[in-house]
Amino acid sequence: MASKTKIVYQGTGRRKKSIARVRLTSGTGKIVINDEPIEEYFESEILKVIVNQPFAVTNTVGKYDVVVKVNGGGLTGQAGAIRHGIARALNSANAEFR
Repeated sequence: MASKTKIVYQGTGRRKKSIARVRLTSGTGKIVINDEPIEEYFESEILKVIVNQPFAVTNTVGKYDVVVKVNGGGLTGQAGAIRHGIARALNSANAEFR
């Protein structure tokens, strides 16, 4: 019996005093930050846009599920760190995204 294992891409992002550890798996576009959906973690639409920028640039919106552990700094720094981590994880998924 063959087991199906999901391929996981990881990236670490940093901005100011924030550090985000990002894990990407193929999925439907669900983003979970510190065990909360992105809608609950970031109330500001601008911060949600910042987090989703790497997907928009690489035309991969809705193709990956994201799990993030982030700490340090304020919400803006955390959003930037998450964006950086997602970009690095996408780069490991496909080098053409660089």
